[in-house]
Amino acid sequence: MIFFYFSEAVRSIKSAKTSFVLTTLSLTISVLLVLFSYVTIKVSNYYASYLKSNVKINVFISDLVNKVDQEKLLLELQEKNYSADVKFISKDEAADQFMKETGEDFKSILDYNPLPASYVISISENYAFSDSINKIIQDLSGLQDVDEVVFKEGFVYKLLNYIDTIKIYLFLITGIFCLIAIYLVYATIRLIINSRMIDFETMKLVGAKLSTIKIPVLLNGLIAGIISGLLAFLFVRFLNQYLSNIEIFMNILGKDNFEYLLIIFVTGPVLVLMVSVFTLRKVSLKI
Repeated sequence: MIFFYFSEAVRSIKSAKTSFVLTTLSLTISVLLVLFSYVTIKVSNYYASYLKSNVKINVFISDLVNKVDQEKLLLELQEKNYSADVKFISKDEAADQFMKETGEDFKSILDYNPLPASYVISISENYAFSDSINKIIQDLSGLQDVDEVVFKEGFVYKLLNYIDTIKIYLFLITGIFCLIAIYLVYATIRLIINSRMIDFETMKLVGAKLSTIKIPVLLNGLIAGIISGLLAFLFVRFLNQYLSNIEIFMNILGKDNFEYLLIIFVTGPVLVLMVSVFTLRKVSLKI
């Protein structure tokens, strides 16, 4: 019986070759776009996490603060929930850092160090959002011995917003191609049903079961879905030759990544199965 189902499925493919090819190609593109969205989300999440982990706030203190008060303030900052790490920068270290960054030595002009000591607070990822940062700045500004609070990481949130915008467009494009693939699968199944209507009516007259009519048509679509997965997999394998030096891509598209393989080989058949079940529900044994 299984052989009969497959032979009927192959026969259906031959009766609608052009539509079957278009469906397979559309499904392949849909699978690749879904995979591309998955990779983009993974990469964007990686860099978003990296950017958030490097968000820092500079807390400058008055020159009049003694060492005992500096230690107290350090402990207070370390106990804050939003503090992932706190580093103290002395006046001398600030001067050395200034000269390294600018190449200028103000000591040749001034006989004192005008740069204040400060604390550099690395913000926890859970608090690395614009609303949270504003509240953190207000909290730090209210601490005793704090002279000024400076946040220079505004560009980070612009990058994060760009990443979120790209995600939205990718989802829209992927959705459009998936709809196209679904429509082509639907059109293929309808074409198969219409082109073989006489055969189906004959099968009904001789007492064929409903499964005998539906299963070959369903297999037709599943074959297209499986082929689309194989084509997408071969394309990614070819692409990996050019991405082998990029560690993050290899981690995402590696052979051992179950999520990647699941998207490759399941997306096509699932799309086909959804459309097939919807389309074939109208087929009955009524003559």
